[in-house]
Amino acid sequence: MSVKTHNALGRGFDSLLSNDFDKSILLDESERIQKISIDSLVPNINQPRKDFDKKALDDLSSSIKSHGILQPLIVAKIDDKPGFYSIIAGERRFRASKLANLKTLPVIVKEEENKNKLEIALIENIQRVDLSPLEQAQSVYELHQKFDLSYDAIAERLGKNPRTLANNVRLLNLPQYAKDALNQNKISEGHARTILSLVNTPDKQRELLNSIIDKEWSVRQAERFVIALKNLGGDDVETAHKRVLTQTPLTQKFSQSIKAPVSVRRMAKGGKLEISFKDEDDLKRIIDQLI
Repeated sequence: MSVKTHNALGRGFDSLLSNDFDKSILLDESERIQKISIDSLVPNINQPRKDFDKKALDDLSSSIKSHGILQPLIVAKIDDKPGFYSIIAGERRFRASKLANLKTLPVIVKEEENKNKLEIALIENIQRVDLSPLEQAQSVYELHQKFDLSYDAIAERLGKNPRTLANNVRLLNLPQYAKDALNQNKISEGHARTILSLVNTPDKQRELLNSIIDKEWSVRQAERFVIALKNLGGDDVETAHKRVLTQTPLTQKFSQSIKAPVSVRRMAKGGKLEISFKDEDDLKRIIDQLI
């Protein structure tokens, strides 16, 4: 008898309900998914994300037309506008749904204070993989400032490294022209951090940015420029540029002689000569030639 009872209960609570039973009535009111008119939704004025990529929205709109909204929006009632709801989380889905000409959207209505609304929106935005580095930085900064949360507390909430978050927020200290270059994908986040290391010499920051873009420097090359510039006292830009170069007439001559790529990496004192090889046989050939 006890075995039969155990097996019956082991099928789970759902097995006790009929197939047409509306399980949503078991949920708290604030957790139920409702369908409401898209015209009754209003974007949150505190939405951290300000820029929405048109192509990405078009792609999402096409997906919504085919598959619908897979994740409900989170909204809250607007006290002074009966029948209207402020979007806490999901404005990108809302915009794409308008492009798809949807009339209604699935939502979860939250009864939250304004401060909590913004916190939910910020956390969702930070966790989105398609946020730009500067948008992520701004969102973390807002959490830190408006909610009196330490970076450690924010990192724990987001499952991120505190140092990574703090370094990300530092991107907000970039000069505007560097921010523009980062937003336009002309430089990477690594490049941006390297530019930040010259914060006390704005003219050198612009010099570095121009070199990254014009000469297509890697992050490693940008770092070598900064190191060289600092070791040279911060003024000898021409020599710092030369120290970034991985090839010289001498290395090119050596490379031709041993029939292998040769590069030089300068350090604070001296540097390293690097010889590349294809495989073990190629390495043996080079060594035999050198000795």
